[in-house]
Amino acid sequence: MPEPTKKDETENESAPPPPEQKAPQEGGNEKGKDEDDTSVSTPPADGMSKPAERKDSVWSLGEGAPEESEKRDDDAQRSTLFVEKPQSGTVSVGGNITFIAKVEAKDLLRKPNVKWFKGKWMDLASKAGKHLQLKESFERHTKIHTFEMQIIKAKENYAGNYRCEVSYKDKFDSCSFDLEVTESSQAAPSIDIRSAFKRSGEGQEDAGELDFSGLLKRREVKQQEEEPEVDVWDLLKNANPSEYEKIAFQYGITDLRGMLKRLKRMRREVKKSAAFAKGLDPAYQVDKGGKVRFMVELADPTVELKWYKNGQEIRPSAKYIFEHKGNQRILFINNCTMTDDARYYVTAGDEKCSTELFVRDPPILVTKGLEDTSTYVGERVELSCEVSEDDANVKWFRNGVELSNDPKSRYRIKVEGKKHTLVIEEAAKNDTATYSVMTTGGQSEAKLSVDLRPLKISLALEDQTVRLGQEIHLKCEISENVEGKWYKNGQLIEASDRVKLYHKGRIHRFVIPVSAVDDEGEYMFVPDAYNINIPCKVHIVDPPKLHLDGLGENNTVTVVAGNKLRLEIPITGEPPPKVFWSRGDKMVTDSGRIRAESYPDSSCLVIDAAEREDSGPFRITLKNEAGEDTALINIKVVDVPDPPQAPNVTEVGEDWCIMTWEPPANDGGSPILGYFIERKKKQSSRWMRLNFELCKETTFEPKKMIEGVAYEVRVFAVNAIGMSKPSMPSKSFVPLAVTSPPTLLAVDSVTDTSVTMKWRPPDQIGAAGLDGYVVEYCFEGTDEWIVANPELTDKTKFTINGLPTGSKILVRVKAVNAAGESEPKYHPQPILVKEVIEPPKIRLPRHLKQTYTRRVGETVNLVIPFQGKPRAKVSWEKNGSPIDKNDINIRNTEQDTIIFIRKAERGHSGEYDMKVEVENLVDKATIDIQIVDRPGPPEVVTIEDVWGENVNLSWKPPKDDGNAAITGYTIQKADKKSMEWFTVIEHYHRTSATINELVIGNEYYFRVFAENMCGLSEDATMTKESALIAKDGKVYKYPVYDDFDFSERPLFTQPLVNTFAVAGYNATLNCSVRGNPKPKITWMKNKVLIMNDPRYRMFSNQGVCTLEIRKPSPYDGGTYTCRAVNELGEAEVDCKLEVRVIYHGVINPGEPLSLAGDNQLHSKDF
Repeated sequence: MPEPTKKDETENESAPPPPEQKAPQEGGNEKGKDEDDTSVSTPPADGMSKPAERKDSVWSLGEGAPEESEKRDDDAQRSTLFVEKPQSGTVSVGGNITFIAKVEAKDLLRKPNVKWFKGKWMDLASKAGKHLQLKESFERHTKIHTFEMQIIKAKENYAGNYRCEVSYKDKFDSCSFDLEVTESSQAAPSIDIRSAFKRSGEGQEDAGELDFSGLLKRREVKQQEEEPEVDVWDLLKNANPSEYEKIAFQYGITDLRGMLKRLKRMRREVKKSAAFAKGLDPAYQVDKGGKVRFMVELADPTVELKWYKNGQEIRPSAKYIFEHKGNQRILFINNCTMTDDARYYVTAGDEKCSTELFVRDPPILVTKGLEDTSTYVGERVELSCEVSEDDANVKWFRNGVELSNDPKSRYRIKVEGKKHTLVIEEAAKNDTATYSVMTTGGQSEAKLSVDLRPLKISLALEDQTVRLGQEIHLKCEISENVEGKWYKNGQLIEASDRVKLYHKGRIHRFVIPVSAVDDEGEYMFVPDAYNINIPCKVHIVDPPKLHLDGLGENNTVTVVAGNKLRLEIPITGEPPPKVFWSRGDKMVTDSGRIRAESYPDSSCLVIDAAEREDSGPFRITLKNEAGEDTALINIKVVDVPDPPQAPNVTEVGEDWCIMTWEPPANDGGSPILGYFIERKKKQSSRWMRLNFELCKETTFEPKKMIEGVAYEVRVFAVNAIGMSKPSMPSKSFVPLAVTSPPTLLAVDSVTDTSVTMKWRPPDQIGAAGLDGYVVEYCFEGTDEWIVANPELTDKTKFTINGLPTGSKILVRVKAVNAAGESEPKYHPQPILVKEVIEPPKIRLPRHLKQTYTRRVGETVNLVIPFQGKPRAKVSWEKNGSPIDKNDINIRNTEQDTIIFIRKAERGHSGEYDMKVEVENLVDKATIDIQIVDRPGPPEVVTIEDVWGENVNLSWKPPKDDGNAAITGYTIQKADKKSMEWFTVIEHYHRTSATINELVIGNEYYFRVFAENMCGLSEDATMTKESALIAKDGKVYKYPVYDDFDFSERPLFTQPLVNTFAVAGYNATLNCSVRGNPKPKITWMKNKVLIMNDPRYRMFSNQGVCTLEIRKPSPYDGGTYTCRAVNELGEAEVDCKLEVRVIYHGVINPGEPLSLAGDNQLHSKDF
């Protein structure tokens, strides 16, 4: 029977509607519709309107609520946010329930908005409090928002439809769910639907009329007494679908489906009708064969009236009788049958009034009840009863559970007229129970008892002795055909591919086709349901046997020396055999380093810390009463190999060497698989593995060594067991590489019997250094190279002598070091051994084509190259006279001449004539050397005139100009009082000058320095008289003052400032100082005094101190200090200088400009 489906509930379903809300009229609205969809209205009771029926009490069979299904389909289609929706639930009154909704936040930037509703519009956010709580949480790992609605201590009016809505921007999702609140204190009382009917009396006209008003009155009284409202529909709703027919059978409902469907359409609302003053009751009931009366009262008696049954018009007949009494219209139906159970309605014009007629069968009585029965297992049992009607509907029960007449059931129900019989073909022990039969008017029950028959053993099991591998066959026979179980040593045996169990009638057999040792034991057969067993014993016999399948070829067992050998040999035999181990004539005992251990199914030979001497054959012997077995087992003890001998290094290269060694004398009983090689520096103790894959050969070439470092190597031998100890280290060796070939091999000179070659050293020399060169030559047309120098020459020039004139030779040069000879450098062309005359030519450097000037005391070193062959002669003259070689050193070579003056003097100035002669060819050159010095002071300085604030001076040029032109004069003045000199004019070119802006009243002395290219003269010429700057007119009498003490210790008025300079550009550091007497200024770098360094120039003028750094480099950065010292004290000030490098990417990327220029110069000179 299909389960009834509940319709949608309204929001506030527990409260009845107000009296003003009436049911709509159906008269005019039902015209033209299907007659099955019409409803029956119930007349009002006691003149009051009946409350509207609760929707949750209206059920349909086999139908779902279309509105709800459409709503669920719509929710499923637009469900885009929910990952878990709240589900409908049921809670008891006073209980708690929680509804959960989950939203995934994977694609959401913020929390979604969630609202909870009851019904359509009631927002529950404002209702939160004691009975309603709303919670939310967020799980970061899964990114899930969880929203909870918890209802606490639920009440009946909380039941209804709820809705959860979630929204995020333009996304929306909604879900509806139901809450059902049930009574928990007591079960709903059963209600007989027949209590809704009343009879006014036999033979009366209103017999069978349904009194719904009385039912409503009784229900209203119960509500006033606070008793639970229960009707048949609640009973059906709370029952399982399988109990629907039982409930219908109990309450006499024959057509449950039709009844529910028809009552579903009933309406309890009161309708007003213009045509009917009083309509039909909602329903009528009559017994089968009885008479029923339908009556309506018309408002207008002239209206035509028609009666219908299931939509078919009823015509007057003996069965249907029509009667008119004033405004009343009456229909009588006589001798009602089940076909009269239908829907009836009457029409008056356009209006109609309908009702339902229920025809009930009379109750069926049990006229002869069931009887208690006892029987044996396997017998046929019949339980019979008789009822008051033929072919009546009777239900059978076993211990209260209904029995079905299913063909697959072991119970069969037989009906013969009024006799009903329950048949059990083969009764079982569990058929013992209480059986009952039930009809609509009575029931009967009886007890059935099923017992076992006494069991007798016709053939018992017999003890057996079976040889291993043969069949075990056990057989017994009992008096009853019952199942049974087989046991071995108390354990249940199940049938399998190996164990076969047979049962035919009263005979039971147990068969194992191939027996095993484990099959020995005590067997027993136990019949089912009987407390009896049939035992026997099975004994297995087997001769001893050794199982050597796991051993190697020739029963050989290999063990590594030092390890423990535990050789386990499986053995079989029944009874268990005795085991004996022996080695030669000596038995192996059960103690000692070599011992034997015995176990039920195996024997072990144990050797602790195996040694090579343990190798050899061992014999094992098995004996028992069934026979014996023996075998030889070969034990082979293997070990790691012995270390190889110390390796020999046969050849050494720049970063490699070649080493060889001999295999070890003993391979440990296992073939050598390869070798590992290690090396280390001689002074180190750390060895480094050179190969990670085994070297199969006995030679190896280590690489990537450091040239010039001493190394040692050693070797490990490896077999299948492991790696040997290392060999002794080899003799130390040093990787050395020959140099690269010499470069720029060229012919220097050629004579009739000799050839002079020159070259440059190799580009790469290496750690072995360079011992010298070997010069070889061969005559053109031959391959025999002749060594020109039996001993190595360390020079890059060599003359090959003793060559025949006119011959042609090929020349090559090799560089030699400790690693050997380098690749030869060949001269590209054959050389003709014949002297060639080259006219002399002096290649005078450009700076010597002008006057060469040096200061007195400096060194003169001039190199003048020339050409000329053969045997050029060089001669020098000074001012037309030969040079004194004791004063001036002259050194001549075949290519150049050098004039050297260690300490120049002014007397070395003059014109030097150089002459180069080759036979009758001559070339000359003249060099003008000028040695200069500072000039002497002017001769006489005189005061020519004094006027106002001016003094006119004149002087004569110095007698000694220092061998250089006088470039100017410096004039200084001094007050007679202080005699501190101050420069007035510098670099003055005339021999007279006027000194202006002198202080009136002071008396001055003047002095003059001469200046040339070497600087100022050491001394100055001072005026003999002083010049007084007197006032015009009245002679002023000078007051007498005490001399003021101007003494002051040094004080820096302007300190040094931290600065930075660009590499290659001059930098200056400035500060100012005062003090009296005038302090002495010194400069320091990083606290080290700067003295006589041509990179630094120091100036001090009027208290301003300046340090000039010429073309600084990054190494000139640091802390510079200026120190001022006089007799009263000293003062210091310092600063930091940072030299920054501007990189040049064209000449040499990453190199400073200052260095780039030098590199270019060197490259050019080279």
